[in-house]
Amino acid sequence: MANRTAGAVAFVLKGYPRLSESFIAQEILALERRGLDIRIVSLRRPTERKRHPVHAAIRASVLYLPEYLYREPLRVLGAWWRQRRNPRYPAARRQWLKDWRRDPSPNRGRRFAQALVLADELSPEIGHLHAHFLHTPASVTRYAALLTGLAWSGSAHAKDVWTTPDWELREKLADCRWLATCSAAALARLATLAPEANRRPTVTLSYHGLDLDRFAPGRPPPAARDGSDPGEPVRLLTVARAVPKKGYEDLLTALAQLPPTVHWRLTQVGGGPRLKRLRRLADRLGLAARIDWRGNGTQDEVLGHYRQADLFVLASRIAPDGDRDGLPNVLLEAQSQGLACLATAVSAIPELIEPEVTGVLVPAGQPAALAQAMARLLAQPALRARLGLAGQARVVERFDQARLIGELAARFGLPPPVARRDRVSA
Repeated sequence: MANRTAGAVAFVLKGYPRLSESFIAQEILALERRGLDIRIVSLRRPTERKRHPVHAAIRASVLYLPEYLYREPLRVLGAWWRQRRNPRYPAARRQWLKDWRRDPSPNRGRRFAQALVLADELSPEIGHLHAHFLHTPASVTRYAALLTGLAWSGSAHAKDVWTTPDWELREKLADCRWLATCSAAALARLATLAPEANRRPTVTLSYHGLDLDRFAPGRPPPAARDGSDPGEPVRLLTVARAVPKKGYEDLLTALAQLPPTVHWRLTQVGGGPRLKRLRRLADRLGLAARIDWRGNGTQDEVLGHYRQADLFVLASRIAPDGDRDGLPNVLLEAQSQGLACLATAVSAIPELIEPEVTGVLVPAGQPAALAQAMARLLAQPALRARLGLAGQARVVERFDQARLIGELAARFGLPPPVARRDRVSA
């Protein structure tokens, strides 16, 4: 095996680029700008045509692993043939078999095969592995670390924290060098499963924050729309993938409960597997004429929607399989533009929104409460303006990525930035 230098870090992602994971791209770009040499490893090829501007700014090369093994059999077999001579291979194979006996799924087999290819094709410049998400990306990373002898770390976000079995989380946390998670709610769960090493906690809190250069705070004077004029309906906005944890059914049900005399229009941004089902539900509820279904959008497109809207609504809930949001970046983005936010008090959302101060929270899974809160906010533009400005101030004060990225950069061994000094005239 080739000796690894300590310089470059391989970031193992489930897919790249992905519109719904702009927070990962923003983090990669911020770390690159701080001097980290990053190489991206993706378990899947992109399926979306659109890309965010941040993807064009990232310099890292991308290695795509075989997503479907039958499509690249020679690549997989060649990696296995070479890696089986690796003296570390028996230990990696034993770990995989131990995991497979507890989770005998095709997915488990595919992850080991991808790890073989990763270990076989990994650049000798890579000195560390880092997985985004504790489920499948961390599995590939962990097996590859066993094959290469490299240390690995990770970032935990949402679904991976709440749907990965405890035994798997516990063992991965014991094996990784460190792990960052983006909400106090996730930290509370993971800390109970993680060991402590060298008197320092394995898991630490690291909010993603927001790139305030890209989402520059600013908002025109608030509109006076209060829902009384059919020619000037209040402009509602929601940005989320069409998956169960986003609570779209609750949102549509709540909209159907609003008084018929209140005039509103909803813009929906985001793709996902349930869009067709949701559009049929909107038709049945008599809402079709009031909703613009926009599908996926780039950051620039979404930014334009934030700046045109009067109220942002996110009806997140806990899905039947336990999946739930972390701290949704769309709330940070909306608040950065001074847009009032109405959301549900689930997972880490209360870590951002202080009820009746920087936004409004209602219980998750209660469309009637959501409808009541919406009706109040629709009718009170002054309240929306106050909440929007307070939310914007909170984001600028506490969630500026330029400040928050420092702790994560230090984890990767980067020095603090040199303090900028004003030039003195001669």
